[in-house]
Amino acid sequence: MSATSKASWMVAASIGAVEALKDQGVCRWNYPLRLVQQHAKNNIRSYYQAKKLAAQSSSAIWSKVNNEKLKQSEESLRKVMYLSCWGPN
Repeated sequence: MSATSKASWMVAASIGAVEALKDQGVCRWNYPLRLVQQHAKNNIRSYYQAKKLAAQSSSAIWSKVNNEKLKQSEESLRKVMYLSCWGPN
């Protein structure tokens, strides 16, 4: 077979496959599939945004707790320094 003959058979087979899929109703599934894909895409985006916000909020809470511990240890050190300098000998 020549290259032209093979190419024409490929085109004919492709067109036949598309027409067979149309007859089976695959084209009617195009809209619902696109809708499901768009819905999944939007939900994945909102999931990652929520995950990012949760990480930021937990980071802020951790920072606040860490800051309170730092202030408490600084106050304890200040008290120890004061008592060691001015306390009873």
